[in-house]
Amino acid sequence: MDQHWLNSGLPFRKMHGLGNDFVVVDARGRTDPISPDLARAIGDRHFGVGFDQLAVILDSHDATAALVFWNADGSLSDACGNATRCVAGLLFAETGTTDLTLRTGRGLLACEDAGGGIYRVNMGQPQLDWQEVPLAQATDTLHLPIDGDPSACGMGNPHCTFFVADAEACDFQRRGAEIEHHPLYPRRTNVEFAEVLSEHEIRLRIWERGVGVTLASGSCASAAAVNAARRGLTGRRVTVRVDGGTLEIDWREDGVWMAGPIAHVFDGVFTGEFLGAFA
Repeated sequence: MDQHWLNSGLPFRKMHGLGNDFVVVDARGRTDPISPDLARAIGDRHFGVGFDQLAVILDSHDATAALVFWNADGSLSDACGNATRCVAGLLFAETGTTDLTLRTGRGLLACEDAGGGIYRVNMGQPQLDWQEVPLAQATDTLHLPIDGDPSACGMGNPHCTFFVADAEACDFQRRGAEIEHHPLYPRRTNVEFAEVLSEHEIRLRIWERGVGVTLASGSCASAAAVNAARRGLTGRRVTVRVDGGTLEIDWREDGVWMAGPIAHVFDGVFTGEFLGAFA
């Protein structure tokens, strides 16, 4: 770890998108301070701060900034839509612009300030081939050979979507924990339980890979909307109601656009004493 962080402490922001909560670290101009052990320590809601994902802002040669995402268990994720929107909101305020591009493991993601406290990100085109998700073997991604007949797609991370009669009544925590580690998913998977309310609306419960139950997830909402449209259950533009609020998903020709509000809750500093154990 850069001695600078040990001497001065590591500033961070706590943010959330509909209760999907993040620690955001701005490391532009310096070395990335985060390791798997430090990510797990920060993610501990008793001994650290707690988060669903940790987002590190880094310099980029081809975008406004680059982002690296950590899950609470210390694993990396290529995509985190709500965290991307949160960072975009910070950078819009910093730059005075209303559109920008962020470099993630998913690729270059376009972001827009839609006004009224709503921020939008293009999550890219869904990955629909079994090798892209990825799955462990050649499989029809629209109908997986798993009890409950789920669908798979990738949004920069793997997804498994179950369509259920009642999202409020389904045992999504137990089932989500099981399916995250299903052998068909070599990189584990996010798991969504979707109740289709109408052609334009979905109720969604979420089990997030490396995290567990979460109140919202941009990539999960996007994946559920994509899979619902692929099955002919909805149109390509839907309102997704998650436990933390509402996201708007629009699967366009140029990608899956995901929009919703963000919140900046507080700022803090990790002390040199805390960081020293991970130097």
